[in-house]
Amino acid sequence: MPDPVTYSREGDIAVITVDSPPVNALSLSVRRGLAACFEQFAADAAAKAAVLICAGRTFIAGADITEFDKPIEEPWLPKVVHQIEDLAKPVVAAIHGTALGGGLETAMACHYRVAAPTAQVGLPEVSLGLLPGATGTQRLTRLAGVKAALDAMISGKPMPAKAALEKGVIDAIVEGDLKAGAIRYGSELVAAGKGPRKVRDIVVDPKSVPEGFFAEYRKSIARDTRGFFAPEQIVKCVEAAVSLPYLDAVARENELFMQCMRSTHSKAQRHLFFAERDVAKIADVPKDTPLREIKKVAVIGGGTMGGGIAMNFANAGIPVVLKEINQEALDRGLAIIRGNYEGPVKKGKLPQAAMDKCMSLISGTLDYEDVGDADLVIEAVFETMSIKKAVFTELDQVCKKGAILASNTSTLDIDEIAAFTKRPEDVIGLHFFAPANVMTLLEIVRGAKTAKDVIATSMACAKTIRKTGVLVRVCFGFVGNRMFFPYVREAQRMMLEGVPAERIDKVAFDWGMAMGPNGVSDLSGLDVLSKVNKEWKDKPDDPAYCRMIEVLVGKGRLGQKTGAGIYKYEGRNAVPDPEVAALAKSEAAALDVPQLDVSDEEIIERLFYAMVNEGALILDEGIAQRSSDIDVVYCHGYGMPRYRGGPMMYADTVGLDKVLAAIEKYRARYGDQYWTPAPLIVKLAKAGQSFAQWSAAKG
Repeated sequence: MPDPVTYSREGDIAVITVDSPPVNALSLSVRRGLAACFEQFAADAAAKAAVLICAGRTFIAGADITEFDKPIEEPWLPKVVHQIEDLAKPVVAAIHGTALGGGLETAMACHYRVAAPTAQVGLPEVSLGLLPGATGTQRLTRLAGVKAALDAMISGKPMPAKAALEKGVIDAIVEGDLKAGAIRYGSELVAAGKGPRKVRDIVVDPKSVPEGFFAEYRKSIARDTRGFFAPEQIVKCVEAAVSLPYLDAVARENELFMQCMRSTHSKAQRHLFFAERDVAKIADVPKDTPLREIKKVAVIGGGTMGGGIAMNFANAGIPVVLKEINQEALDRGLAIIRGNYEGPVKKGKLPQAAMDKCMSLISGTLDYEDVGDADLVIEAVFETMSIKKAVFTELDQVCKKGAILASNTSTLDIDEIAAFTKRPEDVIGLHFFAPANVMTLLEIVRGAKTAKDVIATSMACAKTIRKTGVLVRVCFGFVGNRMFFPYVREAQRMMLEGVPAERIDKVAFDWGMAMGPNGVSDLSGLDVLSKVNKEWKDKPDDPAYCRMIEVLVGKGRLGQKTGAGIYKYEGRNAVPDPEVAALAKSEAAALDVPQLDVSDEEIIERLFYAMVNEGALILDEGIAQRSSDIDVVYCHGYGMPRYRGGPMMYADTVGLDKVLAAIEKYRARYGDQYWTPAPLIVKLAKAGQSFAQWSAAKG
């Protein structure tokens, strides 16, 4: 196996080349190679300057994340970057592609930096629950300034070469051949007698930072960083860059980096990083499965959901025809789509030309014949099996051979829907989440007879429209909603037990959820949840089950859309309603539900362990391939914070023995109907294992 880092010389310029596909990550072998080659450069009297460059499609794109949970093996990156900076001869980093994380830290340790016009640089460690731990917080602050460095590290967003040049992160943009340009730049440094220029020697003047700046900055990011551990540690590192000598500030950075790396937050965020890549791996669908061509899409139903679905394809440059039952409904649907585009245009987030192009790709029709030539047809009508039967019976007659027929159903049986056609192998579920043009999850539901090329095409299609596709099998509610029902069930039960709806939601929000279960129910529509319950053939035989939903729907309180549901609404602001509390108390008395003193800890346990228990049943039944797939569903589709890693990762973090003990506690109180422990939880808890270990063992 060739060395990942090699040394050569062109005249009096040394060229150190990293070639470690696919992204030149800073693995142990690369770090050792860099250390060895820079030692060789230091000893090479004929070399007056060096260029650090990378082969392949990118500069060093970051650390090798797989090493983070292993013992540190030297040379650790901070040692390598200080070795580079301490050289007595100038080093030029030549950046193309992306210099991210440790890649940018390595480049900033070099004395000069040049980049291709298309290059991007950044420190995205925050997305993994980390901070730049190889002097990045100190160097970027010195090069770009306090505010720009904080913005870059807190957002994690890459910086284009032009912006990096303006902020002083790079020194020049090289047009044409990057290697030749970098060597030329190095030669000019030698000719001008310019030696090393160390970033560490730049002093950040404390007087240049306005009084109260850091307090105000913390306030400005509070909403976006709520609950996350790493952002505050990044701010502390930048404070250190301003107030401490360089080496002391680096020591502070290292201390805070280790705190981040050992935190449950970072472990959860790293778990999701790999989980989002693993969802594409399907045991019985090979990578090389031929794909069906998707050149035209049809959406049946032009409501809010159908319109949002259509936008995804138009955004990807794919023509879409929207089918509705009458002109009034069609005009309304197209107007909603136009309005969805106009909002970002008015805010300057979308060019008018881009909106016009997207709108030109969306057409409307009232005739099923106009969808006959579509390669993919997505049904997005009411969540009622009889209506879906009528739609798929029609599609079976008009759609061309080989067209994929998809349902956007959120709960119903895909196999039953497929049976309405003579081509069940072409039928699949594509469950978009509202709003469909915004939410990143696409739950892809394979039926018993769904063809493998239909599955592969659907997974590829998710990427095309920038969704995270997760493959699941058929059951009522699939993965996401099946686990959501116990979550709502417990919130509803606690309301009957005298726990205020707003308290339940606050505890869930403080735990990290984007919204609490009652707020989400109002947003979804209590009538929608009621209708789903009516379609559920195996609904629990329990008069108290989601009782408040039925009572409120009966009173016309459907949620946000009617200005009243579990809450009253002033605009979109939810206001606790004493009338609902009184109704809950009255219903509890009628149902003989005792009033309880419920702790915050119990609220969390009942909401999330009920969900986890259902997830364990889903895994045992083979509805989801692996526990991490469930985690991706919940972080992308249900507002679960990434720093929890998803419900199954959260359970692993708590410990399945503790989860099991809590489930048994509620079983003793409520009986077997809802709180019988899933056999998989019992098995793993007794063995001292986790869902992650179980999934890994399955392969």
